[in-house]
Amino acid sequence: MAETAAAVGRFKANYAVERKIEPFYKGGKAQLDQTGQFLFCVCGTKVNILDVASGSLLRSLEQEDQEDITTFDLSPDDEVLVTASRALLLAQWNWRNGSVTRLWKAIHTAPVAALAFDPTSTLLATGGCDGGIRVWDIVRHYGTHHLRGSTGVVHLVAFHPDPARLLLFSSATDGAIRVWSLQDRSCLNVLTTHYSAVTSLSFSADGSTMLSSGRDKICMVWDLQSFQATRTVTVFESVEAAVLLPEEPAPALGVKNSGLHFLTAGDQGVLRVWEAASGQCVYTQPQLPCPGQELTHCTLARTADLLLSVTADHNLLLYEAHSLQLQKQFAGYSEEVLDVRFLGPEDSYIVVASNSPCLKVFELQTSTCQILHGHTDIVLALDVFRKGWLFASCAKDQSIRIWRMSRAGQVTCVAQGSGHTHSVGTICCSRLKESFLVTGSQDCTVKLWPLPETLLSKNKAVDTEPIVVQAQTTQRCHDKDINSVAVSPNDKLLATGSQDRTAKLWALPQCQLLGVFSGHRRGLWNVQFSPMDQVLATASADGTIKLWSLQDFSCLKTFEGHDASVLKVAFVSRGSQLLSSGSDGLLKLWTIKSNECVRTLDAHEDKVWGLHCSRLDDYALTGGSDSRVILWKDVTEAELAEEQAKREEQVVKQQELNNLLHEKRYLRALGLAISLDHPHTVLTIIQAIRRDPEASEKLEDTVLRLRRDQKEALLRFCVTWNTNSRHCHEAQAVLGVLLRHEAPEELLAYEGVRAAVEALLPYTERHFQRLSRTLQAATFLDFLWHNMKLSPLPAIPPNLVRHIKLHFFMLVHNVGISSLSQGHGQAESHSRG
Repeated sequence: MAETAAAVGRFKANYAVERKIEPFYKGGKAQLDQTGQFLFCVCGTKVNILDVASGSLLRSLEQEDQEDITTFDLSPDDEVLVTASRALLLAQWNWRNGSVTRLWKAIHTAPVAALAFDPTSTLLATGGCDGGIRVWDIVRHYGTHHLRGSTGVVHLVAFHPDPARLLLFSSATDGAIRVWSLQDRSCLNVLTTHYSAVTSLSFSADGSTMLSSGRDKICMVWDLQSFQATRTVTVFESVEAAVLLPEEPAPALGVKNSGLHFLTAGDQGVLRVWEAASGQCVYTQPQLPCPGQELTHCTLARTADLLLSVTADHNLLLYEAHSLQLQKQFAGYSEEVLDVRFLGPEDSYIVVASNSPCLKVFELQTSTCQILHGHTDIVLALDVFRKGWLFASCAKDQSIRIWRMSRAGQVTCVAQGSGHTHSVGTICCSRLKESFLVTGSQDCTVKLWPLPETLLSKNKAVDTEPIVVQAQTTQRCHDKDINSVAVSPNDKLLATGSQDRTAKLWALPQCQLLGVFSGHRRGLWNVQFSPMDQVLATASADGTIKLWSLQDFSCLKTFEGHDASVLKVAFVSRGSQLLSSGSDGLLKLWTIKSNECVRTLDAHEDKVWGLHCSRLDDYALTGGSDSRVILWKDVTEAELAEEQAKREEQVVKQQELNNLLHEKRYLRALGLAISLDHPHTVLTIIQAIRRDPEASEKLEDTVLRLRRDQKEALLRFCVTWNTNSRHCHEAQAVLGVLLRHEAPEELLAYEGVRAAVEALLPYTERHFQRLSRTLQAATFLDFLWHNMKLSPLPAIPPNLVRHIKLHFFMLVHNVGISSLSQGHGQAESHSRG
């Protein structure tokens, strides 16, 4: 028995979600507060607030209409946040506690495209897709201005930094900048130098100069006294944002004097600093060799000396403003997660490959993110070497890359290789030593790449260029795409799985064919070796998992349960169980010996492409097409310990209950019996209380001193008792106490009270009808007794008269009981019918 318990204890029974990494930014506006501590960004129907230091999500703000947020703005004093939704509603938030302080209609006839506060944080300007501009006093809660005249969508509004001038600037799709006087309620000037949409407006600290940028590849410097352009700077890229820098020297950015300098962000994906006087570029950020890095947004938090830029693939980058040194990286949206792996010797990091050329490395404890650039097309697969410091990636760019993590958690590319003629869809690292890796491609070939000694040297400099690795062996293995490769635990065997519905076994390092595994009805997505036995697991698009013998290539077991393709499979519990993920969004835990699915886990909403288990086998990591990365924890032992503790607690409580009943301490006994969920014991206690001469007062006192949750449980018990004529009196007595002493509002607040009342009413009516009939019969018998005319009889002793009366009343009582039983039987027959 002990051996059986130990064997059961080794099996996993359940996983629980430990943590989720979900999208928090899907494009649109992003903004820092003045202190640089909080980051605000739009994600569909919500505005998410992140803690910059830890990268964790603090709060999500969502309007009642649950429509997409079109734009938002944070007041200069960091106190008020206003959001606009597609439902044409504006919401004013106390964002620190997540409450809406005011909600009102925008009055625009189309969604609001732009919001801006004035420097005093009292006026709010809204620009609409209907071409109108409205100004609101958010302190007194009324609209102050309605400005007409813009052509097309007003996508940009900004107040002059000097509140005394009461000027508002706006730009629409016609490319013109309009200057509005709030004092005169009129348009003072129209600045028409740009030939395409104006993307940003920035003002100098003294308010005398304005900088405008546009997609016409020029930036304009304006004198706000004369409203004339003083300088046109050609920047040779479509500019999405331009920021005026503080007028002070910044040698790291090439700013050598205190003249006017500005920074641009655009479709070239780099930040550049320009001198306004000469129109020359004085600093260019190093170019990243990765597509999707076009900059879509840039903003400066002057107080915190931080610069925030946003890339086209929804990465948010935080820099020191005076040096452009990268401080923080945030991955806002990963689209489709294709693969995930644990990193580090203690699995304290994870690496994520998504529908992007960039890799994302997260530290699990602090949520910090590092974005890795190198591949030029989508990364398809990952794998990690045994020690956890080295890992490899392959991509659609037909290349592989090897990455090394330092002790500080910084990841750099140390090697790269190419040779495949199509996308490289799968990769696997050697298991015993960091000696080689194997790749499989859509060109139907497998390549074996040995790792050079220089790559494994601890003296290799971190900042050196990646070395080039060459393939040692190339073998054409299948007739269709190779979806998966796996190396055996002893590094001597290689398994391949293909779209041609077969898996094959090869001898390494020469890739000699040993055998073919045939039996699946559709293509194979994944193959895995057992860590303990000479067994291979295959996952197929036919919805099954098969186990194969490496000795005779026969199918040992087939696991059916997924409703769609099985995409990944992994051995857990030392090879005695399987964990699988499918395109149905489910994870399934299988026990191999019994062919049983012991648990189905549902947390993803789409295909689960990535699955990896930690070294200690206590965590699992999944990633799916729903952009979620989920960390699962094995909670088998915790649940067993919790169940054992509950059983022990039940035993202690049961013993205490027996003692209380013996001592006739009914109040504590009643509460304890309710908490143990023992309806029959509760009924016994109530019957004991009602046998007392002062039953009514004691029952009331006992029931009323119960907690609300105990009263709710007692009400549920009464529903059951009331269906039985022998126990209905106790149920009615408890109901009477609750109805007499509990207010109707409190009773309606009880959990499940409506269903309880619906169940109580029909049986209570039947009990009342039976008691009414019994009372009528008793009254009739009493009438007969008093009006019966008997012939003269000898005198009857008084004690015999009492005995006869008692006999009649017992007869009445028995008639009543039989009628009750007969009525109850009819009710039960009726309910069964």
